[in-house]
Amino acid sequence: MTTAQRGGGPRSLGASLLDQVLAETLDPAYARAARAREAHAQGEEPPPSRRRRGQLAVALVLALAGLLAAVTYDQAAAGAQGREEVRSALVSEIEGESETTDRLAADLESLRVDVAAARDDALAATAVGQRVRDRVQDAELAAGALPVSGPGLRVTLADAGPDADEDPVGGTTEADPRGQVRDGDLQLVVNALWASGAEAVGINGQRLGPTTAIRFAGEAVLVDFRPVTNPYLVSAVGDPATLRSRFLASPEVNALAVISETYGLRFEFAQEDELSLPAGSPPELRSAVPVSEVPPAVPTGDAAPEPTPGG
Repeated sequence: MTTAQRGGGPRSLGASLLDQVLAETLDPAYARAARAREAHAQGEEPPPSRRRRGQLAVALVLALAGLLAAVTYDQAAAGAQGREEVRSALVSEIEGESETTDRLAADLESLRVDVAAARDDALAATAVGQRVRDRVQDAELAAGALPVSGPGLRVTLADAGPDADEDPVGGTTEADPRGQVRDGDLQLVVNALWASGAEAVGINGQRLGPTTAIRFAGEAVLVDFRPVTNPYLVSAVGDPATLRSRFLASPEVNALAVISETYGLRFEFAQEDELSLPAGSPPELRSAVPVSEVPPAVPTGDAAPEPTPGG
């Protein structure tokens, strides 16, 4: 029977690890911290080199953090300033171009009035010219190129009001798009007014002509590519009683009444004693052919003899 050797015999790996664990019951880091506290209590200072290294490391970290924060702030400030400069430049450019457009439009209108006055004066000199002038004025009236004023009918279309269930503070509930006035709704009103005998029609002060388009682009209604906003006031110059009776009897109005009742649109009309509509944009001249002189009438009988030289 073999007995385990004691004293100087070989020790197993498990026994050595157990002895080490039992001998070193305190973590080395805790042991160093304990020695440092004991030395500080006895008035001893830690080695200056180690203390300086720690201070330098902390200072370096703080410096890098400060540099990073400064660079980030400068970039954010530069970006915000750049965006604000670009926005200001665009706003200034838009305002300048708008002023130029308004000035040119005013000059164009003034020149158009001068040309019309000179034309009327020239045509009024003869009886034939007066008849031509009357025909031209009738054509301009039909094309919406002349301002018109007089009694008529005013129709109001507006989007549906806010629902009682909507949150007035948070605004989390989105408005029903079916409660917004569409281009088709305005087209129904305009067509009904023309069919009722309106002499001139306008929407929010913009005159409508034979080629005027009413379209819906995004969230805006465009009349001749110019936006009009809610509420929409459709004015029609003509005999108020005739317009009212025919307008109410038109199928377009009945269809619009059903739409407004279903989705809560505001649909009203009223007779007006005086409405004023400005002149619309002149129609684009697509083609023009000069009027040729009427050839002399040829007798239906025998042809005229050919002229002889010297005859």
